Amino acid sequence: MKRILSFVLLAALFLVGCATTATPISTPEPRSLTVFAAASLTDAFTEIGGDFEAVNPGVTVTFNFAGSQALRTQIEEGAPADVFASANKTEMDNAIKASFIAENAPQNFLSNKLVIILPADSAGTVAKPEDLANPGIKIVLAAEDVPVGKYARQALDTMSGSFGSDFKDKVLANVVSNEDNVKQVVAKIQLGEADAGIVYTSDAVAAPELKTIDIPAELNVIAKYPIAKLTQSPNADLADAFIAYVLSPDGQAVLQKWGFAAPQ
Repeated sequence: MKRILSFVLLAALFLVGCATTATPISTPEPRSLTVFAAASLTDAFTEIGGDFEAVNPGVTVTFNFAGSQALRTQIEEGAPADVFASANKTEMDNAIKASFIAENAPQNFLSNKLVIILPADSAGTVAKPEDLANPGIKIVLAAEDVPVGKYARQALDTMSGSFGSDFKDKVLANVVSNEDNVKQVVAKIQLGEADAGIVYTSDAVAAPELKTIDIPAELNVIAKYPIAKLTQSPNADLADAFIAYVLSPDGQAVLQKWGFAAPQ
């Protein structure tokens, strides 16, 4: 009997010892990552941000979506950011020149192309790209300093070779509004405030109620989006991890779901 009691006592002491030396379960310390991203990335990056948070407990991703030119200006004026995702190389290069991005840091993470969008109840006044030059057509574009606005004007230059040397001038004469970012162009068309707009394919995917007209590949423009960590990021490790996630198969799958193409 004494042996049994001794054994029970030793077993109890052993269990108590294990309990006192076991590693307690701890909650990860909350951390935040701030991403400045082109407006066209709103839907895809919002989803990617949620996925990134799910695999990184304690991390909160905060996005600032706007035209790339506006984001670059905000960064130069001191707005805190960890990652910059631009819709063109120009604004990334400007950030590099201002020493906010290391020269070898940017990586292209997707490509995009242009499409013509029409209101859901379009009367058919615009049925093909060359109709954009018809008198009386109301067109909305992004401003010329906005990446998609610059791409649209490049495409119009190319179209002029097929539709007449004055095609671009005629189209620009039909422009009733120049917007600060691509989402504002989409909003104007959704509200029926114009007959047509030129946006990225990804924006048309995000607004499936709108009608679209494809721009032939030989007349279209391929937009290449770079992403990079800011040199003064206070969360450099998280910034690197987020960029790696965007470039991963999981991140690329989300981007392609929203109408973006693989990087070129």
